[in-house]
Amino acid sequence: MAKNKKKKLKLPLAYKPLGFVLGWASGALAGLAFRRTWLALRHEEDAPDALDRDRGWGEILLAAAVQGALFAVARSAADRTGAKAIEHSTGVWPVADKGGRD
Repeated sequence: MAKNKKKKLKLPLAYKPLGFVLGWASGALAGLAFRRTWLALRHEEDAPDALDRDRGWGEILLAAAVQGALFAVARSAADRTGAKAIEHSTGVWPVADKGGRD
């Protein structure tokens, strides 16, 4: 039993490099998806930023909502993919508790 507990304690360290790579890749894909989505929604290549003087509240908040949703979906997909890969290869879920991300 002690051997199994030791394995569970080391797994989060093994998961971190995989999580980092998947997180970076998902962020890059989410950025690309956001640019394409904004182009399809507004027919503009540049999405508004909160500090764009010439943009209205509606445009800025729409852009933030779309970007936030896409990044959250990409991050969740990457986290879940990495956790499932670790579980598949080791038989142990990489996070000890059942709680979510803080």
